[in-house]
Amino acid sequence: MVSSQGKAKAPIKKFNWKEFKRQKVLMIWSAIFVVYGLVFCYVPLFGWLMAFQNYKPAKGVFGSEFVGMAKFAQLFSDATFLRVIRNTLAMGVINLVFTFVTAIAFAILLNELQFQFGKKSVQTISYLPHFLSWIVVTGILNDILSGTGIVNELLMKFGILTQPLNFFAHPPYFWWIVGFANVWKETGWNAIIYLAAITAIDPTLYEAAAIDGAGRWAKIKYIILPGIKPTIMILLLLNIGNVLNAGFEVQYLLGNGLVQRVSQTIDIYVLKWGISQLDYSLGTAAGIFKSVVSIILIVFTNWLAKRSGEERLF
Repeated sequence: MVSSQGKAKAPIKKFNWKEFKRQKVLMIWSAIFVVYGLVFCYVPLFGWLMAFQNYKPAKGVFGSEFVGMAKFAQLFSDATFLRVIRNTLAMGVINLVFTFVTAIAFAILLNELQFQFGKKSVQTISYLPHFLSWIVVTGILNDILSGTGIVNELLMKFGILTQPLNFFAHPPYFWWIVGFANVWKETGWNAIIYLAAITAIDPTLYEAAAIDGAGRWAKIKYIILPGIKPTIMILLLLNIGNVLNAGFEVQYLLGNGLVQRVSQTIDIYVLKWGISQLDYSLGTAAGIFKSVVSIILIVFTNWLAKRSGEERLF
């Protein structure tokens, strides 16, 4: 079929009842997940109306006063919220860069191990922190970075410090502590998909490179990295959309009055002002802001990937 402009159009496929019956099990499962998504992901978006109201629980959504964009104006006129955006964005970028790079590097290094027992042991051990709750992880961090912890002991032993340092009392250290916690907890788990992508690379490419005299570094540079580039791009696009999801548990558990100016994220702000202070409209407005920014980031980075000819989401 050819259009008036001379371009071929794809033929429109008609509904095939026999094909539907043949794949009825898949259709049923697909319908279940579609209904699940509608009920638990899209229907709750009705609650976004609260961001445009002076919501009162006793009156409900339909009885509360409509105030338009007043809650958004209140948000962006609040210096605390602007500081919270800075904190969230900074920690989100630190988490993105460090967890992304370390996962790729760890997967490549693990792939280079020839001793299979050691490789599987390291791989299994690296997964374990992912299954620990943040309560346990922050407890370990508190022990490591305490005045009598191993970090202070080593720093004093090598003469870098003359007395123990309270890391959780100095704001400049907080973002990096959170970044280190995320790297330690998630690197092994995030490396799984890169390891899978590496194993999918054609082995004959390694053999041809070895014949040409390529060493390990050359194989990594010219075979492994180009081979996993599509996976890297797709995951990068997905993770960029989560930059403002910098976390809640680790900041809430490690934060204190001394580092409050750098520890609060948007999620903590929503808890503190939207739930604890019963200002649900303000909390909903903050949540909408985070969602809208995430969508914009994904669409923009996907457009950049499309312009540069890289793998993209849509």
